[in-house]
Amino acid sequence: MSGAPAPAWLRWLPVGLLILIPLLQILVERPVDLGFLLGAIPPLATLGYGPLGTTLFSAAVLVLLNISEVNLDRPGQGDLIVVTFVALLSIAISWMRRRRAAQITTIRTVAEAAQLAVLPPLPPRVDGVRCAGLYRPAQRGTLVGGDLFDVRRGPYGVRALVGDVQGHGIAAVGTVTAILGAFREAVLDEEELAGVAARLDRRLVVDAEDAAAGAITVARVPEGDPDSVVGEPPAGQRSDPTSGELFATALLLEFRPHSGEVRVVSCGHPAPVLLRGTTAHEIEVQPAPPLGLGIAGLARPVERAVPLQPGDRVLAVTDGVTEARNDADAFYPLVDRAAQLAAEDPAELIAAIWRDLVAYARTIDDDVALLVFAPDPEGEEPDTGTVTGEVLDTREGTNKEARGEG
Repeated sequence: MSGAPAPAWLRWLPVGLLILIPLLQILVERPVDLGFLLGAIPPLATLGYGPLGTTLFSAAVLVLLNISEVNLDRPGQGDLIVVTFVALLSIAISWMRRRRAAQITTIRTVAEAAQLAVLPPLPPRVDGVRCAGLYRPAQRGTLVGGDLFDVRRGPYGVRALVGDVQGHGIAAVGTVTAILGAFREAVLDEEELAGVAARLDRRLVVDAEDAAAGAITVARVPEGDPDSVVGEPPAGQRSDPTSGELFATALLLEFRPHSGEVRVVSCGHPAPVLLRGTTAHEIEVQPAPPLGLGIAGLARPVERAVPLQPGDRVLAVTDGVTEARNDADAFYPLVDRAAQLAAEDPAELIAAIWRDLVAYARTIDDDVALLVFAPDPEGEEPDTGTVTGEVLDTREGTNKEARGEG
C-alpha cells in the first residue's frame, strides 16, 4: 500500500489466525465451535494488505468454512451469506484505502515540492562562505513554518537572512514567502543592509494594508439567507479588524569579498553569536523595530561591522532555540553551550547544538532554525547545491535519537 507500511505484527495477525483457528478446532472437542472467528480475518487483512491480499484471505476463509475435514461446523446458508458479505465489504474497504492513500501521497508530494520551493535547502557553500543549517517546523507534517532563512550571493557579497514571522505552521507560509521574495530582490539592488531591511519592512507593511482591506471587503451574500445583509458578512463570519497586522523579526548578515568582516543588522531578532576557537560571545548590535511596523518612519536600522579572524564562525538562531526551557524553567544558555560544543566544521556544530538542545529542553513547541556561517575564501569553490542542512518535520524520533533511546 501507499504510505508507511503496516507493522509486521499486523500483517502476520490474519495469517496466524488463519492457521491457529482451524488447528484449535481440530484439537478441541466437537461442541466448541471456533469457526465464527474466521469471519474476523478479512477485516483484519484490510489493515495490513491491499485489495489482492484481502481477497486471498477472504477466499481462504470461505474455503475453510466448507471443508468438513477441518471439523469447523458447516455454516448454514444465512451464516455463509454474512461471511461472504463481510469478505466483499473488506475487499471494497481495502480498495478504497489504497486509492485514498495514493491520493494523499500525491497531495503530500505536491505540497512538499511547493514548500521546498519557498524554503529550499541550504547549500554547503555560497561563494567564500561555508554554510550549515537545521530547520524544524513546530507544526508536525509540514516543511515550512514561521521561521525562515536564505543565503544569496549578489553584487555586494554574500547576504544571509534569518527571520521569525508572526504565527506558526501553514498560516505563516504566506508571510514567509513574501519576505523571502523581497529579500532575494533586495540582495541584488540595495547597496546597504539597512536598505535591504527597509525593503523587507515595506513588503510587510503593504501586505498588512492589503490584508486589512480584505478583512472588511465582503462578497455579496447569496440570496435566500434572511439573516444576511448584502455587503455584510453573515453572523459569526465577520473578520477581526486587527487581522491585517503582520510583523516579523529578522537578522541580516553580509560577508563582502576579502573584507575580513561581517556586517550585521537586527530587526528585533536574537543577536548572532561569534565563535572564535573555544570561546563564544554575542555580537552586540543595536536592534531596530521588527519588520512590518514601518521602520522607514522610525529610526533607520544601525549596521554593525565586526572584524573576523580565520576560523571564526557566526551562529544565527531563532527564538525557538533561545526560549527553550528545561524542567527548572531556565532558558537554554546558547552562548555557554555553543562555546562548549564548538566545532570547526559548521555541519558538526549544528548537529551538536541540536542534540544538546533536545536533551536540555522540556519541550520544543516553537519553530527552530539554526544556521552557522564560516567565511572561508581560501576554499572557495562553485556552489554544488548539496544539502547539508536538514528539515525536521517531527520531533519524536529526533528526541529519542538524541537521548539515546533507540
